[in-house]
Amino acid sequence: MNLILKIMLSAVAVLILAKVLPGVAVDNYISSLLVAAVLALLNTFLKPILVVLTLPATILTLGLFLLVINAAIILLADEFVSGFTVDGWLWALIFSVLLAVFQSILHSVLKKD
Repeated sequence: MNLILKIMLSAVAVLILAKVLPGVAVDNYISSLLVAAVLALLNTFLKPILVVLTLPATILTLGLFLLVINAAIILLADEFVSGFTVDGWLWALIFSVLLAVFQSILHSVLKKD
């Protein structure tokens, strides 16, 4: 139940960011739910593999390379979900940072309850 609520809150965050950022577009709430679910799956299965494979670059950049990995996952979700578009690396990077901030805020509200 908690996982479903987190995905729904992430979908709301995706919708809000798509309205605010001009380089990101989402068609409707169903597409944002799909984006949230795909991002959850990619972050669960693909991100740990990418982090291990790029560990030297992550260490050399003091962790900043993780932002590139997050942007790549956003662009990969763009390829999987047809109602979601991101215009490039810069918008994917901005979207991933803001999405992490929104999710942190929304999930902290969820933890208090």
